[in-house]
Amino acid sequence: MSGETVDVNNNPLGYCSSIIVDSLKDTLSKLGIEATEITLEKPPEGKGDFAFPCFALAKSAKKAPRDIAKEIAENIELIDILEKCESAGPYVNFHIKSEELARMTLDAVFSMGDDYGNLPSVGTKIILEHTSANPTDKLHIGRARNPIIGDTLARILRKAGYDVETQYYVDDMGKQAVTLAYGVHIWDGRPENDDSLGPYQYASKMVGEDQGMEAERDEWLQKLESGDPEVRDKVREACARVMDEDISDSLLRINVTVDKYLYESQFVEDGSVDSVIERLKSSQYADMEDGAEFIDMEPFTDRQEKFFFIRADGTSLYATRDIAYHLYKYEHCDEVINILGEDHKRESEQVKIGLQIMGQEKYPEVIFYSFVSLPEGRMSTRKGKVVFLDDLLSEAHHRALEEVRTRRDDVDETRISEIARSVALGAVRYNIVRVQPEKKMVFKWEDALNFEGASAPFIQYSHARACSILRKSGEEEYESYNSEVLSHPSERAFIMEMAGFPEAIFQCAHKRSPHLIASYAYSLASVFNQFYRDCPVLACEDEQLKMSRLALVSAGKKVLRNALFCLGIDAPEEM
Repeated sequence: MSGETVDVNNNPLGYCSSIIVDSLKDTLSKLGIEATEITLEKPPEGKGDFAFPCFALAKSAKKAPRDIAKEIAENIELIDILEKCESAGPYVNFHIKSEELARMTLDAVFSMGDDYGNLPSVGTKIILEHTSANPTDKLHIGRARNPIIGDTLARILRKAGYDVETQYYVDDMGKQAVTLAYGVHIWDGRPENDDSLGPYQYASKMVGEDQGMEAERDEWLQKLESGDPEVRDKVREACARVMDEDISDSLLRINVTVDKYLYESQFVEDGSVDSVIERLKSSQYADMEDGAEFIDMEPFTDRQEKFFFIRADGTSLYATRDIAYHLYKYEHCDEVINILGEDHKRESEQVKIGLQIMGQEKYPEVIFYSFVSLPEGRMSTRKGKVVFLDDLLSEAHHRALEEVRTRRDDVDETRISEIARSVALGAVRYNIVRVQPEKKMVFKWEDALNFEGASAPFIQYSHARACSILRKSGEEEYESYNSEVLSHPSERAFIMEMAGFPEAIFQCAHKRSPHLIASYAYSLASVFNQFYRDCPVLACEDEQLKMSRLALVSAGKKVLRNALFCLGIDAPEEM
């Protein structure tokens, strides 16, 4: 955390750090010590709220870091928000007054409400592409991380002050799209009552067994790129049906909306792909092999690899069309973020090289993710061995129903189903996004539906508990409090965690790491439950303290709801 000026309502901890840094600058200037940058760290528990490491000052001050820290602590002027400042070895530790921390944090939460955690606009438009699964069938669990990571990151970036447009790039031009349409074409000729495979899987099977069918499918591909209207319409119709009936519905079920769908075919039809091909052809890096044209990647990667951008039959490849799409993106935004599976690393590298050759100065930032698997192993769409995301959601709802029924015998089945639906959605989204994208993950039910551990049900239950406390108190909101009576360590820990929400938003947006919000939400729920265990609320006999603790619960409910919103998860008022 640096010393940039921050509005206390936008970021209570950021505000504290900014004025501490200003105080440090004044003190160092008085001591004649030069500092190019002043950065604060989070100290170990019990050592204060902010720590300033003095290692970088040793050379210019010609003193040991511990001596510098001691000198700073002895000479710094205690600003209003600080209780004390002390040296601890090579660090200067700062302790914020508990009543000031409570006042700043609760005032910020109550004044901003649903907007708490929102940071000022940064004036940057981002196009964030996610999902973009081939429209050949329903979404399968292997790629479930893509829309969940993408949607969560988009929500956080918006809260961090970015103008974000999410896009889904629909492949209606490649071999897989043509295979799907060809599968629909030959569907009626399949063995009677053979519905074990969908049109795409059935066509993949048949062209693999019959060279005549493979030739006919490839002829369709050539006709498509040459603009044949009959083949074009068949492919578009087949892709649109899968998008409308399968993929879009699956996205809605996991609470993901996409701002704009763009189709590959539009970049072929408007001449963008032809322009890319001609510019790559004229490049000094272009060459030909057996009629196919490629770019020599060695000058860019130090590896002897070839990036083929035209097949021998004259058809373009996915990466070629993707370059045209990215040129379109950069005409409409400042930054590009792509969420891609780890199997797209080579293609992504080819796109970057193509953009370099064409003089593009900005390149997409890519977040690669490892696939989700079940304990039974990985899946294959082509072979029809797949667990669909819809099936996972249905199973999550079924299991959540059983869990909720054991906990709630006081509500009717309709309400139980509603609660279970929220729990199921949260379980799937949270369990997937909580793991860093690049790490492999196995989806386990015992983790996803755990009401006690790091899971969505635990966080949702904490929100529901806050709502229950407020209902029992007779009021839904409390905003009157006395910050001086909120002195219990568990109260302070809860307030500190709430104060850290805007900083968590900033860090997650800056690092492009949505799993950090999942960790934050769990930590917030944990300290709320610790506060609830240690500090009686409704049973508190001191009326002023009771009202102040109810204000804490009211604030906590708001921050928990805001954190769950960032995760795309419902915040139920009862569970």
